[in-house]
Amino acid sequence: MRSPRSPGWARWSLLVALTAGGTAALTPLGVPSPALFAGLLVATALALGGCGVDVPRPLNTAAQSVIGVVIGVLAQPGAFAGLATQWVPVVLVSVATLAVSMAAGLLLGLRRGVSALTGMLALTAGGASGLVAVSRDLGGDDRVVAVVQYLRVGMVTATMPVVAAVGFGAAAGSGPEAAAPAPLTVDLVHLVVCAVAGTALARAARVPAGALLGPMTAAIALTLAGWSFGAVPPAPLVELAYAVIGWQAGARFTRESLRTVLGALLPAAALIAGVILTCAGLGLLLSALTGATALEGYLATTPGGVYAVLATAVSAGTDVTFVMAVQVLRVIIMLLVTPALARLAPRPDG
Repeated sequence: MRSPRSPGWARWSLLVALTAGGTAALTPLGVPSPALFAGLLVATALALGGCGVDVPRPLNTAAQSVIGVVIGVLAQPGAFAGLATQWVPVVLVSVATLAVSMAAGLLLGLRRGVSALTGMLALTAGGASGLVAVSRDLGGDDRVVAVVQYLRVGMVTATMPVVAAVGFGAAAGSGPEAAAPAPLTVDLVHLVVCAVAGTALARAARVPAGALLGPMTAAIALTLAGWSFGAVPPAPLVELAYAVIGWQAGARFTRESLRTVLGALLPAAALIAGVILTCAGLGLLLSALTGATALEGYLATTPGGVYAVLATAVSAGTDVTFVMAVQVLRVIIMLLVTPALARLAPRPDG
């Protein structure tokens, strides 16, 4: 007979403690979004062991709002101003990058147990945390999306420095210098305003995935208007939000769904490799169309790993504003159009 489930407080305490420990262990290894990855692994293990938790919907909504603001504050006015005379080729290449990754996702959706919608969400380039956060709301399987998205980010992050150094002669670097932080009070007020106002407006407009897109749009508007005062969401809240998104996906794992995910990893890796190569070609095209260097074109179109891209761009002495503007623009376009495209994707049976 199966033993009774442990009390809810005990399961939550175990989940939080193990996630904190896993995050601390993964952070020095350079794992992207370590709190999300640790939360996913811990919640999956507990769910498979019969000690899983049900993540309350308000907690997940709050986490999506925080991640939306994190993405929104990346839209710095100076970066986008530099694209004023080059926006046509930049937008076209950004859309092409998304189209390539989404097409690869649809191919992954041909695999048994993976729907076309889930495959598309799992392989769409850019904004991994945002896509994992909204995939369930859009009708996808957030378990597959989480694992494949972070497989993509891991592969991109691992290969990009090698390609940049060997293929383009870029030097390794330690990353960009952090800007002077705003006071904590300003950070918190900005976060609350963007989260509350953005979510309310998104609900009124009935925007799909509004808990993420509403705060993201509000943060972009305030940042471009110069009213953000350099505010960013406090790091502990960001880490907690990432952990919650990981918990949401991991808590729903079963042995059958785990087999489905593991079976999809090899074809997903092959498709990701194809996307990386195709995006490198699009980067060379962007370079030819805009006059940017080949390295800048490659970094601008790399399908993921935005902070690793930024570190490489800074250390190599490239035009960082151009590279980051293209990267951030693609993420924004992706998160704005994906909900509409998700409505058109074939749904899983049942």
